[in-house]
Amino acid sequence: MDQKTFSILLDKYLKGNISPDEVNSLLDSLEDEAMRQQWEQAIAGMLATQSNTPELSERSQTFPNHRIKAYAVAATLLALLATGILYFTHNNKPAHAPIATATTHSVSPGGNKAILTLADGSQIPLDSADNGAIAHQGNVQVIKLNNGQLSYKADHTSNTPGNELHYNSLMTPRGGQFMIILPDGSKVWLNAATSLRYPTAFSGNSREVQLTGEAYFEIAPNARMPFIVKVSNMEVKVLGTHFNIMSYPDENNIQTTLLEGAVQVQHNATALRLHPGQQAYLQGNNMTVKKNVDVDEIVAWKNGYFHFNHESLPGVMRQISRWYDVEVIYETDIPEREFGGKIERNSSLNDVLKILELSNVHYKIKDRKIIITL
Repeated sequence: MDQKTFSILLDKYLKGNISPDEVNSLLDSLEDEAMRQQWEQAIAGMLATQSNTPELSERSQTFPNHRIKAYAVAATLLALLATGILYFTHNNKPAHAPIATATTHSVSPGGNKAILTLADGSQIPLDSADNGAIAHQGNVQVIKLNNGQLSYKADHTSNTPGNELHYNSLMTPRGGQFMIILPDGSKVWLNAATSLRYPTAFSGNSREVQLTGEAYFEIAPNARMPFIVKVSNMEVKVLGTHFNIMSYPDENNIQTTLLEGAVQVQHNATALRLHPGQQAYLQGNNMTVKKNVDVDEIVAWKNGYFHFNHESLPGVMRQISRWYDVEVIYETDIPEREFGGKIERNSSLNDVLKILELSNVHYKIKDRKIIITL
């Protein structure tokens, strides 16, 4: 791209009237060092004109002056990725590093993939199964719906006795997600590398399921049968509400975040009652409540986004690893970086990894491995 075309596209972007195709062209220009420098000059000019605004003045007290330029530059650069990174921070001023080397192939994002394990142990890959009834469990029909959804429906024509308890498991692999409508009408969205075990019909005094990984729940109200999610050494009890649970084995904490209604979170002898916007945060044996949590950030994965907020490099890479089904290898000590922002999960892996380039983090892609070299 020549300088004139670049300047025109940059001006259109800054004015907010750029087309998606032009965004892609502008994104490609980041591979040119001269263009990257022109980006910085443009954003520095914007920063200078806004330096007297109250918002920026307040930020300046939070971020040292030598970081303000990098913060603003990356904010605009990364806004080009998919529908946009919103902001980006790091602990050190970036150098003008060469573009990270990578193989030419592109790793695709995850999609609607899951394996259903029936009560007899047989398994059904749902991404390849046809829509419609795919199995019977007792007097319940298992139905695959459109758009990555599974449902359970009572089969009134079945002669099978209804008092036999059957358990099914829905497991999403790395690079997969799926939604299930449970027998009581509750809806559960499963993130990548997640497993949910549940009965094919609820009976008794409670509705109990077991979770590993991350899921978002919208529970059908039933005051006589509380809904209980058992996860690791935590139990979440609700009547009817919307909440998110994150409990991956490779994360050092378990988070239960409430969006609507109320839940009770139990760990050993400690019980906490959450209100909307609060999160029960369990690390080791210590459970605390975080208030005024950004719930949009918590459920961004369900809505098709990565959303990072002062996230460490390993934290970013764990999410990328699960969604793109890739392995992450660190050849050197893990650099101290903080990342923030938002990007669509249907972006290619190469687009997402451009975040790293702007923090002077070098990487290589080999097969399905991301090798961090700095």
